[in-house]
Amino acid sequence: MATSLMSGLIASGHSPQQIWVSDTTPAILQAHRDNLNVNVSPDNLKIVQEAEVVVLAVKPQVLREVSLQIAPAIKQKEALVVSIAAGISQTSLALWLGGNTAIVRCMPNTPALVLTGATALHANPNVNDEQKDLAENILRAVGISLWVDDEGELDAVTAVSGSGPAYFFLMMEAMEQAAVDMGLTEHTARLLVQQTALGAAKIALESAESPTQLRERVTSPGGTTQKAIETFQQNGFAELVSKALSAARERSIEMSKQLGAD
Repeated sequence: MATSLMSGLIASGHSPQQIWVSDTTPAILQAHRDNLNVNVSPDNLKIVQEAEVVVLAVKPQVLREVSLQIAPAIKQKEALVVSIAAGISQTSLALWLGGNTAIVRCMPNTPALVLTGATALHANPNVNDEQKDLAENILRAVGISLWVDDEGELDAVTAVSGSGPAYFFLMMEAMEQAAVDMGLTEHTARLLVQQTALGAAKIALESAESPTQLRERVTSPGGTTQKAIETFQQNGFAELVSKALSAARERSIEMSKQLGAD
């Protein structure tokens, strides 16, 4: 995700020399320097001293250790902290970083890897308007970004867009297998499913109509699409989706309690 953010920022016109990267693995740092021409250092404190915005793109399990390490430099620099670590609340981050730290917590998703991500952000009271713009611009480099009013909404965001790509992959997987079972080759089935998914998403993005309206528009009465849709509905498709997203949201809340300090 960090690599995607850097690539997106550079592609949108930011100078690579404005970007500093830290990592514990020398080979990764060298690759970033060679491929993106960014500044690199294994020293987290040096990175913070150079930065106006500090993006924490580390595993949630090590975020506490990293935060405690850079806390003095963050306080001295009064830098904005943007966290993309799943499941770690702003309360926990503030406790680890100390002081009245300006924190934006966000939940991007994996399509950011191809610059088509969807990210929700939430700012704590210490974040000013200029810092909000900075955070939003960073995440817009890899897709769309939007703000939520309540940090708790990020658990729902996690269930919908954070985990969401996997749901569509699951649907694509099932469609591919069904197509193969009906006699298509694996190559043909995969290509048809992928292009159909892309086309449907593109229509939905570019249309002012709701998904319900779009579905009804392509469903001819008594036709093949109607028969398939009825089969989905009769077998509890909507209820199953609702249960799955609710389970993901509850797991997000549970992980936050397990990994955080509050």
